[in-house]
Amino acid sequence: MTQSKPSKLAQVLADGHFAITAETSPPDAASTQAVIDRVACLEGLADAVNVTDGASARVHMSAFATATIMVQQGIEPVLQMTTRDRNRLALQGDVVGASALGIHNFLCLTGDKMAAGDQPEAAEVFELDSGELMRQMRDMRDSGTFPSGRQIDPPPSLFLGAAEMPAEPGDNWPAARLQAKIDNGTQFFQTQYCFELDKVKRYCAALVDGGFTEQAYFLIGIGPLASAKSARWMNENLFGVHVPDAIIERLEGAEDQRAEGRAICAELLQGFSEIEGCAGAHLMAPHGEASCAQVIAESGLLGLRS
Repeated sequence: MTQSKPSKLAQVLADGHFAITAETSPPDAASTQAVIDRVACLEGLADAVNVTDGASARVHMSAFATATIMVQQGIEPVLQMTTRDRNRLALQGDVVGASALGIHNFLCLTGDKMAAGDQPEAAEVFELDSGELMRQMRDMRDSGTFPSGRQIDPPPSLFLGAAEMPAEPGDNWPAARLQAKIDNGTQFFQTQYCFELDKVKRYCAALVDGGFTEQAYFLIGIGPLASAKSARWMNENLFGVHVPDAIIERLEGAEDQRAEGRAICAELLQGFSEIEGCAGAHLMAPHGEASCAQVIAESGLLGLRS
């Protein structure tokens, strides 16, 4: 697997450590401090922090600006890039500019439809899909040229990621989809939430058997549950996500459901770290950066690195 030396995340994975990434959303504020206030708690804990790009088709501070502020604070970003809002020229320019500013990890996404947001009348671009964006970024890095053939000197240093959904091995196993993403240039995957340890074991075993973990790294999505109510909401509203009844019952029986949600997440992290083929975990919690930081610290996983 090609590594990008400036990326700490790439190096952690290449060294065989269990990588931990987290996620933040840019603020509704024209303020550097607003970004710092959100993500400072993750410094020294998360190997990298994803910056969402207009999630749910709602505008915030640009992901590019947010990621740049994080680099200046010594926090490594994973810049999410959606193809909904920009054509290929704007995307290619952002890739080169981001690398020049010290942003080297990218997650390529298509993006939510405008109808999901609070300005549904806004125009959608979608000139490229996430696969085509990935291929263009890969070629810009590896060939040192724009798609037009013009030289980029020096070329951008990129560590390329894609999203995935943990799947049960069987008739619907997405081998062709996974291989297509890897062939496009994907070097790491971050998945949707999975709160089922046995399912992660089966998923990763199938990834190993299929040779996918020899070609890319897989980070399984997880997060601290705030309450039993929020767990039920996820079951009802997030496609492919199932919080087991045992976890919901454990939350309901806890005196402090938020603390119990962190403890459950830390236990699952520890379990993930013991699974062959699971290269790491991706922690997500809307406006829950501090909770994710607590989970990473409480899991004790960073202390196991030699």
